[in-house]
Amino acid sequence: MEKKIYLTASEIASLWSNYMNDSMSKYILGFMLKDIKDSEIKSVVQHAYDSSVEHLKQLLSIFQEEAFAIPNGFSEEDVNMEAPWLFTDIFCLTYVNHMAKIGMVSYSGFLSMTSRSHIRDYFTQALNSTSSLYNLSNDTAFMKGIGIKHPYIEVPKEADYVDSKKYLSGLNPFNEKRPLNAVEISHLYQNIATNSIGHKLCLAFAQTSPSKVVQDFMLRNSEVSKKHIKLFVDALLKDDLQAPQVPDVGVSNSVTQTFSDKLMMFLMSLIMAAGIGNYATAGAASQRSDLMVNYERLSFEVAKLAKSGADIMIENNWLEQPPGIKDRKKLAKEKNGN
Repeated sequence: MEKKIYLTASEIASLWSNYMNDSMSKYILGFMLKDIKDSEIKSVVQHAYDSSVEHLKQLLSIFQEEAFAIPNGFSEEDVNMEAPWLFTDIFCLTYVNHMAKIGMVSYSGFLSMTSRSHIRDYFTQALNSTSSLYNLSNDTAFMKGIGIKHPYIEVPKEADYVDSKKYLSGLNPFNEKRPLNAVEISHLYQNIATNSIGHKLCLAFAQTSPSKVVQDFMLRNSEVSKKHIKLFVDALLKDDLQAPQVPDVGVSNSVTQTFSDKLMMFLMSLIMAAGIGNYATAGAASQRSDLMVNYERLSFEVAKLAKSGADIMIENNWLEQPPGIKDRKKLAKEKNGN
């Protein structure tokens, strides 16, 4: 008799997180599709929508096989399909490209934490499809002249070594900072682009939410994103590097509630978590001390905002709890009537 292999904690976490994320994506992308006019952009968003639907179908099959309680996630009640258009076509394309980047990081992490072969096969397929989506959205953006290009610098003609500890300095305001290296430039550019998406998304959510608490939270996020963009742009300009030309990722003037507050707050928590991860990676990769300190400080600022967002979700019963183990001490006390 074949021995049943149970799901590990990391596999349960990965499957649950994947379901929640794709459950949300399905309804955001579905809303976008109804108003996109550009046929080439629409095909990219349709590809993203179809991928989310297929992932949910496969996840439900795994849940059924494992007697795994299906998360509530999101439903048709979390989107108002009758609401007027909210995002420009270019915003929709840029959003899909950004979420595909987050998806590639997530799926590679899920895959690395998975043991069972058929679940590894699923995450491998999901990673491949998300990579294809990223490439498709990138190709479409550059074809339309709206792709964000990183700056050109001179190609190195020889290998070199750091010859002074001053290379790592940067905190002393009275000392001249060394020029940025290629690794540092790439992360500054990336974080400017991702904050630009977050800024516009927060504005769209603030103007369409009926809740004053959610509006204020989104506007605070928007201001923080603007402040971070300025810091990163200033770091580039000091070395006479052009700030990235972010495409017109605009939103309409609609004030009609489009998505539920629960969905909007969940998406922002996902984006903020990804942002903190980006800052941690950038801080670890940067070798100038002022950049390292800035990334650490900004990460803490985003974490504080994320905590306030989680508090709002808990107060309104919007935060679905991930699977976990039972509190053994609590069970024992309840059994004894204590």
